[in-house]
Amino acid sequence: MSRVNDFQWRTVRTTLRRAGDRFAHLLTSVPPQAMATRDWTVAETGAHVAAIALLYTAIVRDDGAPHPMPELAGPIAQTNIDTVADVNDLALRSYPERDPYELARCLRAHIDEILRVTEHLDPGSFIPWLGEARVPLAGVLAHLVNELHIHGWDIARSLRAPWTIPPREAALFFDLFLIGMIREDYGRLMDTSQSRRAGRIAVRFHSRHTTPASLVLHDGRVSVEDPGPRVDAHVAFNPATLNLMLFGRISRTRAVLTGNLAAWGRRPWLLPAFLKEVRLPTNRRPRHHHAETPIDA
Repeated sequence: MSRVNDFQWRTVRTTLRRAGDRFAHLLTSVPPQAMATRDWTVAETGAHVAAIALLYTAIVRDDGAPHPMPELAGPIAQTNIDTVADVNDLALRSYPERDPYELARCLRAHIDEILRVTEHLDPGSFIPWLGEARVPLAGVLAHLVNELHIHGWDIARSLRAPWTIPPREAALFFDLFLIGMIREDYGRLMDTSQSRRAGRIAVRFHSRHTTPASLVLHDGRVSVEDPGPRVDAHVAFNPATLNLMLFGRISRTRAVLTGNLAAWGRRPWLLPAFLKEVRLPTNRRPRHHHAETPIDA
């Protein structure tokens, strides 16, 4: 079982409801046809998040209930970081609602259902996820929190609306989702057509909001190790900044210049090679970076 304690479980559940309410409020307070990203309007961004929440009402349960979007089951199992944009396109076509008030209502209802279904489940039990990865139940909720944070940031940045990503909330993604998934099995999710680097790179991640952990890239596979002396680089980070960087919203340069990410160690020059392979689906097709709005430190 995953390493999820009662405090983390209570925290991620409370945070999911709070983040959902904040996102729903933002969604209904800005023009729905304004562009939130290069590819999606505000309404489409809201539909993307609501579709994920609907999908999660199905994957967190094991009671034989019909899948709400059966056309996505096969593509979800087969996807990886290079093809997730295709799954997102299919999900948007399968979730046609675009009225922001109805989307906000649906999102809240989907979150209520997730919390109801999971109330008495083991937060450390593993759930099948994208690319046949296995994610702890608490990590699935943390991932949805991150979706709300990141896409709320997209909407707010484009329309110059206020939006904060509290670091303590963002830290749930690192502890419960990322570390939990890599400890268990990330399936084909990080498979890619690019060539893999031979050798070993170990990076220890430090934040006052997360549990210390080292990620190790060894001959193209990623694993988690408890912190130890054999690390090539150390990374100190604000969890909100790290999440925005991992999902392609801000550049590494911007993360460093804002003072929210710092690196040192005996071989810190290996970090670019490490991050080239230890990356996550960006939920959208590549785009140019734009000026960032502040995050709550």
